[in-house]
Amino acid sequence: MSLVLGLLLGALSGLVMVPAAQHLRSLQGGERAQATLHTAGSCMAGQCRVEFEADGRTVIADLPVGSGGGKQSAGARLVVRYQADDPRTVAREADVGGGGAVVLAALSGGAALFFLVISAVAAVFLVRQRRTAGRGSPE
Repeated sequence: MSLVLGLLLGALSGLVMVPAAQHLRSLQGGERAQATLHTAGSCMAGQCRVEFEADGRTVIADLPVGSGGGKQSAGARLVVRYQADDPRTVAREADVGGGGAVVLAALSGGAALFFLVISAVAAVFLVRQRRTAGRGSPE
């Protein structure tokens, strides 16, 4: 069980959170706009949406995985950065450093290593226990 949990946490860190941090950083030079939190939810999991004006039209876009601001309610005002050629690629300005996603990647990566070490220690213990039981006492 520890091995499976370690592998899942490692996958979360390496395949989800590290790319999310890179994506957030890629928007540092993006266009700046005032936005309204359209749909509140778990922003860290990518379940928040914002509404803002880009090139004279209203855009409703999903905030990416790794975004902060999950405690804000719908209607809250915030500043976003978006790609000029694709306004639906957006992130909160406070998140474009990638800090939240990097912290979560480090935490899940550390937890993955912890569970993998526990698995290795348990495997070594079982092997030693079987060797000891196989020898038995010939008395």
